[in-house]
Amino acid sequence: QVQLEESGGGLVQAGGSLRLSCAASGSRFTFDVMDWYRQGPEKQRELVARIGSSGSKFYVDSVKGRFTISRDIAKNTMYLQMNSLKPEDTAVYYCYVQAGSNAYWGQGTQVTVSS
Repeated sequence: QVQLEESGGGLVQAGGSLRLSCAASGSRFTFDVMDWYRQGPEKQRELVARIGSSGSKFYVDSVKGRFTISRDIAKNTMYLQMNSLKPEDTAVYYCYVQAGSNAYWGQGTQVTVSS
């Protein structure tokens, strides 16, 4: 069983930055996929960024050039550096990891960007 603990959310003004962390515990194995999702008010949950086991990265168009996903394998931790934040980035951010047929979600961390 894997537990995911997110941290780093908060309230920031437009143009500011936040760094989210997602620490995995419970099992030590390599994840096939590590994702950040977000769900804004009255919106569907969407994939924001992904880092694969090879280190390949994907970003949704709306965050390209502003967000950076990374991981520290030794610490079993994933990060999302968010710069130049916009009010439309306001959402609950969730980390998601997949290993084989097993998938796990974090509890979410609120990010609020004021204009």
